[in-house]
Amino acid sequence: MKRKIAIAADHAGYEYKEIVKNYLSEKFEVQDFGTFSTNSVDYPDFVHPAATSVENGENELGILICGSGNGVQITANKHQKIRCALCWMPEIATLARLHNDANMISMPARFISKELAIEIVDKFLSTDFEGGRHQNRVDKIAVC
Repeated sequence: MKRKIAIAADHAGYEYKEIVKNYLSEKFEVQDFGTFSTNSVDYPDFVHPAATSVENGENELGILICGSGNGVQITANKHQKIRCALCWMPEIATLARLHNDANMISMPARFISKELAIEIVDKFLSTDFEGGRHQNRVDKIAVC
């Protein structure tokens, strides 16, 4: 059975979203939450449904893309069970999974190449949480 991945973007991330979605489609079941064009949109309209799908287990992990990666990350992290990491390098994505058990990442389309976006996604999806001492830290994130 294919792993289920949520993906969403705003207008600035639309092109990258399509590239990442097409890249992943052979190995993963990708659920696209939008946007579906380069027309200006409000990213929370797409991020909240994507984050909810990860939070409730409909999708295992999620990928978010906007111009800076910040707006979509901030929005996703409003969800109690989401740990979304802003990733601009593959090493950041690896550490986000290893140490923080990130279940979503955000990427800044205006600051990384399309090739780098694919590398980041590959690291995110191929790295498992290390647990151990990091589990205690992750448990302390959701105390409120």
